[in-house]
Amino acid sequence: MTDAPPDLPERHTVLRSFAGHLEAGPDVVFRRLAAALAPRGEAGGTLYTDAERRLIVLRRGWWYRGEYQVRPEDETGSLVQYEIVNVAQPLPWAATWAAASVLRAAPRAFQALLTGLSRS
Repeated sequence: MTDAPPDLPERHTVLRSFAGHLEAGPDVVFRRLAAALAPRGEAGGTLYTDAERRLIVLRRGWWYRGEYQVRPEDETGSLVQYEIVNVAQPLPWAATWAAASVLRAAPRAFQALLTGLSRS
C-alpha cells in the first residue's frame, strides 16, 4: 500500500459507477476494504490509500484506475462507492476495447466484494 493517491489525469473517463450500503461504521469498512483490495502477485497493481478521506485508488495496467470511497450513511452504516476510470494516455479510445471484460464482470465482482466485506 502506498499513501497519497495520485491525481486523476486531465483526460479521463468514468466508465462505470457502483454503490452499496453496509451495516458497519465507515472506519471499519475502510480497513476491511483496504485489506481486501491489497494487491497480490505481480498483476496486482498499486494500491494507494487516504485514510482521512477514506479513499482507496487501485491502479492496474495502462488504463485501469479503480476508485473506492467509504462514506458514513445512516447512524451506523457506510456507503461504499466504486468507479472504474479510464486513465489511458494518450489513446483513451483504446481502453474502451481493453475494458470490455472488466466492465462485464464489474457488477458481479462489486456485489461479491460487498458480501465479503459484510462477513469480515
